[in-house]
Amino acid sequence: MTVPMLQLENVVVDFDGFKAIDDLSLTIESGSMTVVIGPNGAGKSTMCDSIIGRVRPASGRVLFHGAEIQAESEHAIVGRGICRKFQTPGVLVALSVIDNLAIAATRDRNWWACFSRKGEAEARARAEEILEQIGLTDRRDTLAGNLSHGEKQWLEIGMVVATDAELLLLDEPTAGMGASESSQTATLVRSLLGKHAVLVIDHDIDFVSQLGGHVVVLHQGRLLREGTLEQIRADEEVAAIYLGRAK
Repeated sequence: MTVPMLQLENVVVDFDGFKAIDDLSLTIESGSMTVVIGPNGAGKSTMCDSIIGRVRPASGRVLFHGAEIQAESEHAIVGRGICRKFQTPGVLVALSVIDNLAIAATRDRNWWACFSRKGEAEARARAEEILEQIGLTDRRDTLAGNLSHGEKQWLEIGMVVATDAELLLLDEPTAGMGASESSQTATLVRSLLGKHAVLVIDHDIDFVSQLGGHVVVLHQGRLLREGTLEQIRADEEVAAIYLGRAK
């Protein structure tokens, strides 16, 4: 029997008596797309926090390839192959686009590795590949601080990809984008599948529809429904709670 890449088993995250995550179980397979939706306060970002090690579950387990990781540090979890992009771009604004990607692509961050020309060359080569993938080739030498908001979002997605993490957590990658940029982002995210599994949090149903994949609906820290977007849209309880179409 194949062990799933990621499993959340009965996870509870409690903040002074408030259960931000309440008995949540979820499975993500290698190379797959999972999209998490739900109203504000549903627990979406807290769920990502519990996966990446920013918060500790009060109970339950988080397993990556069958190994429990809920007690590990964020650094250790990233080292296992999970990387997260936050809603607000965290690019290094004083460095160029290519330098941002090269830093993210650096495998060995020990101090003596800074003197390795081979390591630097490999990181640069990987950065050049990702530059084309994220559509910023013509912005290669532009300071990241001079990019548009959408371009910064794409750069940070590229920086997450550059880590070669097996699981990418993308928290609202279209925040602040218009329809055209959101569509380009959907194309970019779909291109990552196979080599990476991707978990996306987003509010934009049009964007979610372009992604495809398995949709999970959270409500008050619990898993309300999961399935295809068509199944989710047809669900009366989801319509009443999340889509605002009470019947």
